[in-house]
Amino acid sequence: MKMQNLIILFFMVNVLVGCSKSDENSTSKRAIQIYVAGHEINDNAKNVAKVWKDGVATNLADGTQNSHASSVFVSGGDTYVAGWESNGTTNVAKVWKNGVATSLTNGAMPAYAISLFVSGRDVYVAGHELNDNANNVAKVWKNGIATNLTDGTQPAFVNSVFVSGSDVYVAGYEHNGTANVAKVWKNGVANSLTDGTQSATATSVYVSGSDVYVTGMENNGTNNVAKVWKNGMASDLTDGTQPVFANSVFVSGNDVYVAGGELSGAYYVVKVWKNGVATDLTDGTQNATANSVFVSGSDVYVAGYEFNGSTFVAKVWKNGTANHLTNGTQYAYATSVFVSGM
Repeated sequence: MKMQNLIILFFMVNVLVGCSKSDENSTSKRAIQIYVAGHEINDNAKNVAKVWKDGVATNLADGTQNSHASSVFVSGGDTYVAGWESNGTTNVAKVWKNGVATSLTNGAMPAYAISLFVSGRDVYVAGHELNDNANNVAKVWKNGIATNLTDGTQPAFVNSVFVSGSDVYVAGYEHNGTANVAKVWKNGVANSLTDGTQSATATSVYVSGSDVYVTGMENNGTNNVAKVWKNGMASDLTDGTQPVFANSVFVSGNDVYVAGGELSGAYYVVKVWKNGVATDLTDGTQNATANSVFVSGSDVYVAGYEFNGSTFVAKVWKNGTANHLTNGTQYAYATSVFVSGM
């Protein structure tokens, strides 16, 4: 599968949770809990949506049809996962709350829930649904009610949603008839990050104070260049000499983290850029992908997967050290990471 397709399929998404540090003498200190969303192939060759909590997997679907989990968010003790499941004919966008599924679409047309964010009692899901003209329409569901971000005259895809106060930000891209234009929608109003002369993708959005950070890629005529846009101004993470992907952004204090990868020789190497400086998480002997980054205190968590010579293994890297979520007997993919507790 081409890396471009991997980026689109796995669409990396990012989420935020506020964590407070309890007094060191407190006896009610909660432990850190690491949640990862993804999927694994079963013995019937079906993708099964899963959520791993501290490495222990829970299936979200029964495996009779293909399903996929693309984003995880924990709020108030509840675990929310966005994704989709086939009804035997088409894919239905879904949200699982504590393992119980709610359909966002009726299954008449293929639809995909890509990213979610919980703010108070409101659950926001970003995704897209095919229309009668065979174009994907970018959407945001708030508590199950859909709002279209695009009119469906051109294909559009969204990869990430972030809520700050009363403002809802969505990152993605829309075709202009010639190329894909990277965009961020604020409360339904589109802002283009690129001019459309070259194809570009916005993969993740994060808001810190009054600053809006978006990561993604823009083609330079030969290769994609990994970028971070801060309030619409682009900074390059790579020089464009090698194919790259940048799938997720997270801001902690004054530090900006981006998870992605770059081709090195024959294989893609997973990287984390901190304030533009790259650190390799894999050695480049096998292909690997990073889909999501989350920072908790001084710890940096990255979710993705790496080839073991025969299958992809779902993994979480903590401060550069890999932890396997699957044993490598079946193909498995980690798409989103969320850290809860203190």
